[in-house]
Amino acid sequence: MAEVLYRILLGSKEFIKQEDNNDKKLLLKKLEEMRIRVGTLLKTDNVSFLFGAGASIPAGGVSLKNIPIKLEKLLVDKALQEQKGLRPPKWIDIFYKTASVIAGQSFSLEDRGLHMNDPGLEPIPVNLEDYLSHLHMWQAGMKGNRTVHYLRDNNRLNLVGNDLARLIQEITDALISLLHLPHEGKQDELNVHRKFIKKVLTRPLNLRRANIFTLNYDTLIEQAADAEGVLLVDGFVGTLRRVFRPESYDVDFYFPAQTTEGHVHRFDRALHLYKLHGSLSWRSCTADWENPYGLYSTIDDNQPGQVVIYPSPLKYGQALALPYSELFRRFGNAIVQPQSVLFTIGYGFGDEHVNAIIRQALAVPSFTLVVIDPYPNDFVKRLKSLEDERIWTITGSELGRFDGFVKHLLPDLRDEEIERRVIRTYNELIKQDGSKEESSDGDK
Repeated sequence: MAEVLYRILLGSKEFIKQEDNNDKKLLLKKLEEMRIRVGTLLKTDNVSFLFGAGASIPAGGVSLKNIPIKLEKLLVDKALQEQKGLRPPKWIDIFYKTASVIAGQSFSLEDRGLHMNDPGLEPIPVNLEDYLSHLHMWQAGMKGNRTVHYLRDNNRLNLVGNDLARLIQEITDALISLLHLPHEGKQDELNVHRKFIKKVLTRPLNLRRANIFTLNYDTLIEQAADAEGVLLVDGFVGTLRRVFRPESYDVDFYFPAQTTEGHVHRFDRALHLYKLHGSLSWRSCTADWENPYGLYSTIDDNQPGQVVIYPSPLKYGQALALPYSELFRRFGNAIVQPQSVLFTIGYGFGDEHVNAIIRQALAVPSFTLVVIDPYPNDFVKRLKSLEDERIWTITGSELGRFDGFVKHLLPDLRDEEIERRVIRTYNELIKQDGSKEESSDGDK
């Protein structure tokens, strides 16, 4: 069976069916109609987008649902450099032993080290965030460099404090190196983010600022906004040293009065950005009265302070601590407002603390959820089974991806408005010409 490129379900109604993919003329007509429907949603007062890893993968990003092959290769290369003909370092041995216990399978450096470049090598089937959470919890049970014995599923683990700490650091460093996007040869993928931002900014200025919530740690959105000259309100204020001040989300921007009547004009190139799981550009520091959250943002990799990214201990508990609690509070508040719409793009619904907020929003009658996902998982399938007309699912290997959604369904509202005016003017001229002809015929 041919792969489905385009498929849309509006509640229980199949708007674009599998068989529609074979009729190009019908498909184009339905995509145009769907673009109008999406444009109507964009004109609602409260519009939010939630980005997951799928939105960054085309630019070289990695999915964390398994331990990425790219990350594992960085660990293996580092271990082989240290080995130098001797025994492998203990931290890489711990990596494979702990991954084996959690996955319920057997992995080792000897088995996988020689096959890192094989295209058919399957990743270790362990969610990276869950894996790091296990490492941190095991570390929390130690004191100093003690050796601790853990028994899990009849498998015995002997963990040494310093070796475990070294493994955590190596994984974090490897992950950070993978987050510098776009990767070499994928720079053009940034254009999709730029087009997305340009189209979202065509919303009418009398509406609230659009919100971009992202679970990704990379800076693709920030880079795209800079390239387009767009101001991102991201919770940080300052010039030389940008510190976290969440009250900045409540500030808006206007041009000064241009007339004696004192009318002001709203600045049209601004969006709100919320990085729910932290960012590659965040650094932690000692909290003080000038920086009460102990958090600042920088693009300089040499700046002091630990990089703040989220796959770390007690994942759900951290969502209750600052700054994450404030960001998640604003996420929940944004999508439960009346007449709200949430577009999820590249998000696999794997984070229960995020899903809980979305479920809460679905209790609001005027809320609309639009899921853009090429191959939905069981959570989305359960949403489909509700046959709720407020839940739209846009799937297929073309339409369900970030670039396909931006290209085919996300409208430029200004272009549409211009087109409507042209059509309206043309129709009026036709009517006037027709009435003149009738009048001249009557005079004869």
